[in-house]
Amino acid sequence: MSNEQVKISDEIAKFLKDKEIKYVFGIIGSANSHIFDSINQLGYTEIICVHHEQAATMAMQSYYRISGKITAAIVTAGGGSSNAITGVLSAWADSIPGIVISGQENMRFINTMKEMRMWGIQGFDSALMVDKITKYSALITDSKKSIYELEKSYHIAGKGRPGPVWIDYPMDIQGEKITPSDLEHFDINKEGSQDVDNLDMTSVLNLINSSKRPIFWLGHGIRLSGAETRIISLLEKYKFPTLVTWAGIDMLNDDHQLNYGRAGVYGNRSANFVLQNSDLVIAIGNRFAIPMIGYEHSEFAREAKIIQVDIDSKELQKTQDLADLSIESDAGVFIDKLLELHGDIEVEPSELIKWKDICDGYRDRYPYIGNEHSDKNGFINSYRFIDKLSDHFKLNQIITTDMGTALLSGHQVIRLSKEQRLMTSTGLGEMGYGLPAAIGASFARNKGEVMCLNCDGGMMMNLQELQTVIHHQLPIKIFIFNNDGYLMIKHTQKNLFKGRYVGTDRNSGVSCPDFSKIANAFKIKYYSIKTWGDFEGVVPKVQEENGPVICDIFMDPEQFSHPKLSLAVTDDGKIVSPPLEDLSPLLPRDVLESEMIVGLHPKSKTL
Repeated sequence: MSNEQVKISDEIAKFLKDKEIKYVFGIIGSANSHIFDSINQLGYTEIICVHHEQAATMAMQSYYRISGKITAAIVTAGGGSSNAITGVLSAWADSIPGIVISGQENMRFINTMKEMRMWGIQGFDSALMVDKITKYSALITDSKKSIYELEKSYHIAGKGRPGPVWIDYPMDIQGEKITPSDLEHFDINKEGSQDVDNLDMTSVLNLINSSKRPIFWLGHGIRLSGAETRIISLLEKYKFPTLVTWAGIDMLNDDHQLNYGRAGVYGNRSANFVLQNSDLVIAIGNRFAIPMIGYEHSEFAREAKIIQVDIDSKELQKTQDLADLSIESDAGVFIDKLLELHGDIEVEPSELIKWKDICDGYRDRYPYIGNEHSDKNGFINSYRFIDKLSDHFKLNQIITTDMGTALLSGHQVIRLSKEQRLMTSTGLGEMGYGLPAAIGASFARNKGEVMCLNCDGGMMMNLQELQTVIHHQLPIKIFIFNNDGYLMIKHTQKNLFKGRYVGTDRNSGVSCPDFSKIANAFKIKYYSIKTWGDFEGVVPKVQEENGPVICDIFMDPEQFSHPKLSLAVTDDGKIVSPPLEDLSPLLPRDVLESEMIVGLHPKSKTL
């Protein structure tokens, strides 16, 4: 081995090359300049220079979602590190791996000021700051550990339940030269591995064999485990009606005969009926978040046995009062065990056929688009827009969404098929995610096409990244639901404060710009849609464009988001939250009762 000394930042650049990381995202500063220079000099990894560090950590996520490759966000000290936090927390919430490499003040400041609030000029303990929202974080204080910690963090990020990691490099350590033999390396073989292949499936088998109305509820944990390709085999063997979580919508074709939609607080009405009338729920890679199961555990699938499969024991503890059987396992391992079990299954075929017919009835009577989605006040309804837009998707369409209308309309009624992908921030739900996510997804496709469903409010959170789109001429098609501010919060203010708006529209303190002028300023092609006639003429043109596009959809500033679980008022004036099957707009009580195999909940009788 050569004793010629190497620069630490050069070794960081080589690490990225060794891991075949073609793109990273970041913003340069004095505290990370050695790393930027070394990456540039090596010439393998391209640094995508965004305009806000949160955009870097958001793009890092969608790059992984599309490519399956862990990548990095490279940020500087001080505000550069603190700006990155939102995207790191988002990745933590959604179990998305990624490496944040941050620059830090020189070691002499750390050593003499480590008990102070600030180190040097703008340094602070960023590794400690993110300790609770990363799988691993470390401040490098020994140059010999520089690559060891990077290798270790890369391994940890993708192991078990994935998540982000953070490695903080002082400037002088980045620039230090060291003999290669003095560099320590991480040995994965010393880590050991968790034995997740010894699951006792006897209890699972017993619950399946005693059921008459079983369902699968498939979550994003399946994709994170790399098992999404085994879903079809699972359904072919078991033939159980199946629901998907919002984060798992793109794992199963919408038109698959056993796909009965997406249940939850903002779920499909038919999917909620399937869920609430089942007698066995097998939830795989589904962490049972409140938007999925509602607020009251006692009202959820109240006559069903619940099997919850999750790789994270803490997620299982959260719902231990709800689940009859909690299984800590990788989703892929559990699916493999189910496939092996099939020869022992004794579910009565005639009961399954009867149950499937009932589910088919729900789906037929309550399609994604209902009367509640009628156009009003001369505006296009956003749900109908997404439904019709689905007909124009390309075979390999990649879609990101921001929050609000884009999220709700998109995830409730979008129709996807094989090779199409949909992604958003479902855990943190931060506004501003959509555009940076589209950038990351585009680079994961070698600067390929991505559709971004956004809103006027969400666009303003990371508007600066339009310049990143233009700089790289990324073919990102941005649809903006233009509804004068923050529509979801308007409805919150209607429910809680008798419609007293504060900070939610132009008249109450917040306004958004004319996006045609924004498009002109950034030299982006612009279209707008106000009528269905516009839709028919504009959408095909947008889909034919080879470069970036902004398309405004002008919609009702007061449009309701239905169906959803809403507060309701009883006959005696009390405010209650109905059970999950009783979505607004409320069905007539006799109709609801006729749909409930398990009977009408006492709350619903009072509404």
